[in-house]
Amino acid sequence: MAVSENILIIGGTGLIGEHISNAVVASREHFKRIALFTSANTIFTKAAFVDGLKAKGVEIIVGDIKLADDVREAFTGFDTVISCVGRQVISAQLELIRLADKHPDVKRFFPSEYGTDVEHNATSSSELPHQAKLKVRAALAATQSLEYTYIVTGPYANAERGLYLSAASPETEASGSFDVKRKRAVLLGDPDAKLNLTTMRDVGQLVVAALRSPEQSKNRALLCNSFTATPHSIVAEFEKQTGGETWDVATTDLETLKKLEKDAWAKQDARAVPLTLRRIWSEGGTLYGEPRHNGLIGMEEGVDSLQSAVEQAIKVQTE
Repeated sequence: MAVSENILIIGGTGLIGEHISNAVVASREHFKRIALFTSANTIFTKAAFVDGLKAKGVEIIVGDIKLADDVREAFTGFDTVISCVGRQVISAQLELIRLADKHPDVKRFFPSEYGTDVEHNATSSSELPHQAKLKVRAALAATQSLEYTYIVTGPYANAERGLYLSAASPETEASGSFDVKRKRAVLLGDPDAKLNLTTMRDVGQLVVAALRSPEQSKNRALLCNSFTATPHSIVAEFEKQTGGETWDVATTDLETLKKLEKDAWAKQDARAVPLTLRRIWSEGGTLYGEPRHNGLIGMEEGVDSLQSAVEQAIKVQTE
């Protein structure tokens, strides 16, 4: 059982990476060293965020994750690597894992998961968006010296562009939308079917909790979430928090969603992956059974609620 004391974060300035970095830094009293491994370009394009981390005692290591020598040097002195890389570079983790397995210092590896469970059921292995993550899981299972943890959270309960509580344009709203300004929602699948959602803030909190629970999180997937809701209950909460007026609500049924997904893949449309994920969610692909694993790592309490997630979504959409 490896204990995390010195943490290296890769991809820690991205959409989910910022939340994970912030959560780790907020718990820095539990760790000896925290470092961010990032590119020279990111130092320039995200200077404010990087400088903020540096001001809080985070070491900044500049390098290229595609260069083995840079990676080996970055790994030196760190027992735990947290990867937060985006979907477009998930496969780059295969080399990171190989190098970590051979490095004398690295003992734990958290790959970039933070979403849908890619081994949820018998059909998961054939889902196109899952292929890279499945290869990463296979690579970690084959390592000789690494312990690993997969933090699985389901869709993000946030309103940033493209996330579950975001507003879509009228042209694309058939793939789901909660539009605060227009007071219009387009719900997917069965509006009364349950799904598990997790705010990005809580993803960071869950990663920290797993870091601090090495025995409970060793070599496994932790299936966690902030709250369980239905599309109907979500829109009802939006209505409540936007003055009580009834929203205009439409529904995209599962068969229509499947057709949109199929057409997007045929056209190599950038929306193909999000549509597949939304179809998986609408088919029950976020329901992992009870109890959820939050309690294993001491996170049964203190996570966001539907109410707080909607409150934050309204703030994001209106400000």
